[in-house]
Amino acid sequence: MQHPTLSRIEIFPIKSLDGVTLDRATLLASGALKGDRQYAIVNSQGKFMNGKSTPLIHKLRATFSTDLTTVTLQNQKTDGRETFTLNEDRAPLESWLSEYFEQAVSIQENTHTGFPDDLNAPGPTIISTATLKAITQWFPTLDLAELRRRFRTNLELAGVPPFWEDRFYSESEDGVQFQIGDVRFLGINPCQRCIVPTRSSLEGVAYPSFQKIFGQNRQETLPDWATVTRFNHFYKLAVNTRIAAESPSISLSMGDRVCLL
Repeated sequence: MQHPTLSRIEIFPIKSLDGVTLDRATLLASGALKGDRQYAIVNSQGKFMNGKSTPLIHKLRATFSTDLTTVTLQNQKTDGRETFTLNEDRAPLESWLSEYFEQAVSIQENTHTGFPDDLNAPGPTIISTATLKAITQWFPTLDLAELRRRFRTNLELAGVPPFWEDRFYSESEDGVQFQIGDVRFLGINPCQRCIVPTRSSLEGVAYPSFQKIFGQNRQETLPDWATVTRFNHFYKLAVNTRIAAESPSISLSMGDRVCLL
């Protein structure tokens, strides 16, 4: 018998930088996880500084205080590091980052939705641990920790087979209802991936033919319960979500039971 549970919660306080694992989390009114992608680094044209725009992002490490109010940045090229309070030290933080990226950048903040990739589904992204472990078989040199860093998913489920989360969407864009603990979600669509997962999360070096290998294996292992019409290509993984309007709770905790409604 399957006993789906929430086994991992991870947020990314600054978009494109390292994540933080939590024992519990709160959802905002928008459905986004509180603190997830709350901040973003943007250049003078207002474009995100991420793995799609610059390989330098891969050489930048970030660790956060327990209350997420401070960040310590480490330049892996020089091993230089400095700690900043995210709100009070905004000017020196932007100066440090501008020097690192060799161009003027600033920090933007959104406490309502954060800065999700899918504006139509700003809720947490969901995947099962078994899915990530299955993908390690496609890429023998990549372990579970590396795949987590590459795909940057918020919620992980245990007690289910690989790709079980593909049950959380259908042909309808209205969403499939499911519940984690007392939080009711709508699964909207399989998450379309970008170029970032093709590269080492720490070095930025591309894995040869990553997207081709991934697409072929994803198509071959697509489970019967997946809605194949939602795949115009097979470089998709995890599920984008929204919180349901009638959700009785906005709090998630490790070990919460998961069920389809």
